[in-house]
Parts: sequence; C-alpha cells; structure tokens
Amino acid sequence: MRRPMRSAESLGYNLTVLRLLVFLLASILMWAQPPRSDSQGAQLGAAAQHMQQGKTDLAIRECKSVLATDPRSAPAHMLLGLVYLSQASTAMMGEAKAELQQALDIDPELLWARFYLARLYLDLGLTEKAQEQLERGLKQSPGLPHLLSMLGEVRRKLGDPRASLELNSKALAADATMTPAHYFLALAYVDLKQEDAAIAELEKATHSTTVTPEMYNALASLYLKKQKFTEAEDASRMAIALDRSRPDAYLTLARVYNAQHFSDKALEAVRAAFPDGKQFPASEYYQGLQADLAVERGTAYATKKMYAQAIKEFARALDFDPLRAVVHRRLAELQMQTGDPTGAALHSKEADKIEKSQR
Repeated sequence: MRRPMRSAESLGYNLTVLRLLVFLLASILMWAQPPRSDSQGAQLGAAAQHMQQGKTDLAIRECKSVLATDPRSAPAHMLLGLVYLSQASTAMMGEAKAELQQALDIDPELLWARFYLARLYLDLGLTEKAQEQLERGLKQSPGLPHLLSMLGEVRRKLGDPRASLELNSKALAADATMTPAHYFLALAYVDLKQEDAAIAELEKATHSTTVTPEMYNALASLYLKKQKFTEAEDASRMAIALDRSRPDAYLTLARVYNAQHFSDKALEAVRAAFPDGKQFPASEYYQGLQADLAVERGTAYATKKMYAQAIKEFARALDFDPLRAVVHRRLAELQMQTGDPTGAALHSKEADKIEKSQR
C-alpha cells in the first residue's frame, strides 16, 4: 500500500527559507573563506548580485569561472550551491548538495554552507542529518539565530513542537527581525492545536518586509478554519500576488470559495492553479496537490448538482492518492444519490479499511 501523500502545504514550507536567501547574501560572503584574489572577490560579488536579480545562469557562470582557476575556492563552491538552491528545483538538489558539501570539505568553518546543507537535508526528509549539521554549526557559533530557528523547525519535524517554541523564541530574542522564526513558531502552535497563537505569529510575519507566499497561505488556511472568509480570501490573494506560479495558493482560495458554496469562483481558482500547457514535476508533492485540486473541483460540481462531473473528479483524486478515506466516503454518498449502491458499498468498505489501518 502506498504511503499517504504529503499535504499541499509541504512544498511551501520547504521553500520558505530559500525564498529569504537573497536577504542573507551579504552575511554569506562575510562568513566565507576570504577569496584568494581581488578578481575572485569581484566575480563572487557579481555572482551574488546576479542571484539576487534572479539571473541564475549568469551567477552560475561567474562561480564556475572562479572554480576553473581555483577549484579549491570554498566560497565559490558555497555560492554555486546556493544558486542551485535558489532555483527551488528538485532536479538541482543533488548538485546543490554536492557543492555545499565540497565547500565544507575545503573549509569546515563555512557556517552558511552548513546552514543551507542542513536546510537541504530537511527538504530531502533527512531530518537527523539536518539536526547534526545545525548542532555542529551552533558549536561553532552558539546562539546564532538562523541556526536556532532552523533547529527548532527540525525538532518540530522530529515530533517535538515545544522544542521549536523554545528555540525559535530564543532566535527572536537574539534577532527580532527573524521573520522565519515567526513562521516556524506558527507551525509549532498548529501542531499543538493552539491556532489562535499560530495566527498571531503569522500576522506578525506578514507585517515583515521579508514576508513569503507560504506565510500568507498558512494564515489563509487558519482563517478558513475559523470561518473568517474575508480574511482568508485576502490572505490567499496576497500569497498569489507575491507569486502567481504557486498552485497551492490557488488551492487555498478554492477551498475558501467552496466553504461559502461559491462554486464557479472555486472552479476558476482551480483552473488558475494549473494553467493549460504548464508542466509540473511528476513528484509526490505534485501528485498530492493534483489530488487536492480534484477534490475541490468535485466539491464545486457537487454543490452545482453536477453529480457525474463530481464523481469523476473525486475518482480522479483517488487516482493520485487512493488512501484518502474521506474521498472514498464522499464518492459513496454521491453514488448512492445517483443510484449506484454497489459502487457506494465498495467505496465505503475501502474507507473503513483505510481508517482502520490509520488508527
């Protein structure tokens, strides 16, 4: 049996710190091994500037030019790894990991290389390895807020949200501008089912100059649970405005509309999530996302009493992720309504089986 898909919020979480990467470039170069020549320093500075401007091809070219003349330039390996990470592409994760590890092999004191290697391990689900890198970094630089904050999130992922509260609070005490710490605090509060506290942290984060789409999207989801539909819609639209290419923000907007029975608006939001002709990776995350979007389409069609289309969409959701008991039950209800008791019984039985296995 396949394991359940990750939620649509997971990729947003994985990209949060990467989206803030450009705000750390000055610090990255400060912590780096000094370039071995003025020309190297100028080239790496140009590469950092290109990365800030989103010109990744030019940034890669500058880094590789440095490495062609000095293969043991730890700052060049580190910056090249960060450029690969900034592309937020699963295809580039292996390249990024190799460059960051090589930078650390040359100079183990490169703190930011260690930080982003930990970030990468966390994205790959290698949580214990991420923890090891962060703890080594904190031995080098005790109390560094970026490391404290990320370690808190690692501990949350390992099942200890209270440790995240403690570590992220320490990070904010050291640096009140640490926007990711508010986001990670919010995630910990959600795990602890303290949703009002989570909302308060996300509202602080969204007032920052370094706010990310993930923060608005998480806030929209919490507003939706509180049935604050206007606030949820506004937050979803802010997430979309910051990055119109993110399908998860459109998904949240569709949920907001479906909760209010605005079926046509929900269908419009779902269509915007995956524009015609746009290709997405065949990854677990995108399979889960497409299942979520199919559920919202099915919900909208059911509200419009377009039952055949609704059944088709719920079945499509199960094609992407067959372990969703709630979708099997929704299909069972619709099939009973449309005169298919045999199909309804099969889906009810499957829902019972899934729920039993998850207890």
